[in-house]
Amino acid sequence: MGPGTPELLARTAIQSKSEDETVRLGMAFSENLQAGDVVALYGDMGSGKTTFVRGVCAGLGSLDESGSPTFTLINEYEGRLPIYHFDFYRINCPAEAEDLGCLEYFDGGGVCLLEWPDRVQPLLPLRRFEIHFHHLFATGLESHREIRISMP
Repeated sequence: MGPGTPELLARTAIQSKSEDETVRLGMAFSENLQAGDVVALYGDMGSGKTTFVRGVCAGLGSLDESGSPTFTLINEYEGRLPIYHFDFYRINCPAEAEDLGCLEYFDGGGVCLLEWPDRVQPLLPLRRFEIHFHHLFATGLESHREIRISMP
């Protein structure tokens, strides 16, 4: 976990007012990611998780098109570090993710970005970032999201 990241962690909540702002936040967050970092992304559908991942991938220098890997479960992208993007939405239990070999990725030389990590919570490493996304649709702010970054 990179040395500059505590600046982002010190903020209680960051409000993104657009998709572009969410991408830029992901890019800024990626600047200090290191091999072995695991980032757990929590939030409802449409809350900005995949958009943030797109920013992280761009910030890590990936030219690959990043999208939600819902149907493939794991997408791999090349960048200054290997990027492993998991979507556990279709996983029913932690054992299914373990059978996919996700623990090997967590211990690997890349950055792991995990959508729907609550479905595999017992498998998550203790050393990780947690990012919580909350859309503000109900308040009439359709393009606004509140994003909280922490380390448990």
